[in-house]
Amino acid sequence: MTNPSSPKPDQGAAVLSVVVPAYNESEGIRTFHEMLLIPALDEMREELSRLGQVPYEVVYVNDGSSDSTLAELHALADQKENIRVVNLSRNFGKEIATTAGIEAATGQAVVMMDADGQHPPAYLPEFIRLWQGGAQVVVGVRSNDAGGFFKTQGSRYFYRILNSISDSQTVPRSTDYRLLDRGVVDEFLRLGERKRITRGLIDWLGFRREYIEFEAPERLAGEATYDMRKLVGLALNSFTTMSIKPLFIFGYLGVMITLVAFITGISIIVQQFMMGDPLGWDITGSAMVGILVAFLVGILLIAQGILAVYMSHIYVQAQGRPLYVVDRSSSRNLAR
Repeated sequence: MTNPSSPKPDQGAAVLSVVVPAYNESEGIRTFHEMLLIPALDEMREELSRLGQVPYEVVYVNDGSSDSTLAELHALADQKENIRVVNLSRNFGKEIATTAGIEAATGQAVVMMDADGQHPPAYLPEFIRLWQGGAQVVVGVRSNDAGGFFKTQGSRYFYRILNSISDSQTVPRSTDYRLLDRGVVDEFLRLGERKRITRGLIDWLGFRREYIEFEAPERLAGEATYDMRKLVGLALNSFTTMSIKPLFIFGYLGVMITLVAFITGISIIVQQFMMGDPLGWDITGSAMVGILVAFLVGILLIAQGILAVYMSHIYVQAQGRPLYVVDRSSSRNLAR
């Protein structure tokens, strides 16, 4: 039976949509499609056929590839009607390409996968089983390390920092290998951020979720396009788009500097001028000027922190997120 949160499928809509963003994956995309993805989907065809008219569709998004990825995708689409290709006019990045694919998908359940083969299609039946059991979001979590020492340690601290500053919690090693129910997809498409982190936005939405651990294999071909520079940029985007707390860091620092300078200054005044320097401190004029400068710097940082409060309100308003998200599957007597 279908997930109770799913609306009745539209005529011609698929039960399952698989969204695959691809950037310069010409060497391995055909292997991914013919040897990994399609056999896994065909195994579920009979079960999916009971749930709707079209068992599945695959939506490939060519993210402005400079190699022959688009030609390979067109060749695959010519073989089957349920293989669709969305070709972006240039390289917009994986997050935007994934959003474009989700928006083009018609399925009652939408699965996001990478084209490099590191999201094993063999787990798709398990994703579907959990969805049919009532899960609205199913998240794939890597059970093995993401790469070398720096990537592994960087990933570990990334999740620690993100969870400490974010309003929503992200499971460490969670990936973009996810299934979204149609109700979650509709809410996701309402989010208007341009600098978006897909997994972070999905985590922010909430809904009932389950997790699947998987061991990621090596890439099918080629080299990873996400180098260290892009990973650092992705981390910074995650921190700034999922939390406003970084805005207040200098404000907190200013309070600490001001307090330390104020207490130090008062202590020196009392010790030097009121108690006659009983401790034998030799406080020069330069030291007093330094303490005064530290105090003023603290005041400036506090002022910056106050400004950050106003900026945070503008930032949140400009994001355009809905004020709230309603889970219609567990609500009653609501107009659709």
